[in-house]
Amino acid sequence: MNQTLYAHLAVVLATFLIALSFIISAKLSGVIDPISLTLYRFVFASIVLAPIIFFKQKYRIKIKQSFKKAMIISFFYALYFIGLFKALEYTSALNTATLFTLTPLITAIFAVCIFKQHISLAQFIVYLVGIVGTCLVVFKGDLALFLTFSLNHGDIIFLFALIFMSLYSISAKYLYQDDDEVLTLTFMTLVGGCFWMAMALGILHIPLGWDKIEGELFLYIVYLSIGATLLTVYLYQKATVTIGPKNITAYIYINPTFAAMILFVFEGVNLSFGSIVGILLSLVATVILLVKE
Repeated sequence: MNQTLYAHLAVVLATFLIALSFIISAKLSGVIDPISLTLYRFVFASIVLAPIIFFKQKYRIKIKQSFKKAMIISFFYALYFIGLFKALEYTSALNTATLFTLTPLITAIFAVCIFKQHISLAQFIVYLVGIVGTCLVVFKGDLALFLTFSLNHGDIIFLFALIFMSLYSISAKYLYQDDDEVLTLTFMTLVGGCFWMAMALGILHIPLGWDKIEGELFLYIVYLSIGATLLTVYLYQKATVTIGPKNITAYIYINPTFAAMILFVFEGVNLSFGSIVGILLSLVATVILLVKE
């Protein structure tokens, strides 16, 4: 299979896994602190991947080479989650989902500065169309609900978190070298995430509370750890080195689309006409951005 096509399919799969993770995460909401929950995900995913890394020499010998890079990449990744969870103390999930649509544009701006890529007026307009499309999905086509949207203290925190998410994508591309093993770099990124999240728990004096994760909740954690953390970090890392961070973040516009479709298929949540229009706009914006790249 063509490497570029494989990379795009990898991102589509990762986007679907993340969309499903939002729904699964909602079932764990309020059980333990979100930062502790994320640390649990990183630790679990690291433990699952560890035997492959340490028992195969081609992966094991790359650990030292990947360490510094992974600590930088995971630093931005962890800061994004910390910013997200801190923002949710002051704002709503609806607000963060809306602001998240700015990530492709922010990443594109960083790409211009670091990789000397160019953003045309047409591409900028497409970014705006993508933002409008995802907003329609998030707000279910309800104009009145959209008009009540306003920035608050939590939203400002999340805007900084989006910068860290963009820097995560940029650093994954910038720091990668041809002789790196993506699987080892993925493992070390998870380990680095464990370190930064553990540090955040200590600084913020947050208890672990992992004893509350049992029964059905543990199955949710298994999915979040393997499906939404281990696999997505690997898929994103693998795809980023092939098609670049701008293409990766273009798929963010279809994240709410996947979430809406999952809810429609598995939980019978109806899609409004406005949501369907938003889905179509998001798909069109994503395709145009990918074709124009």
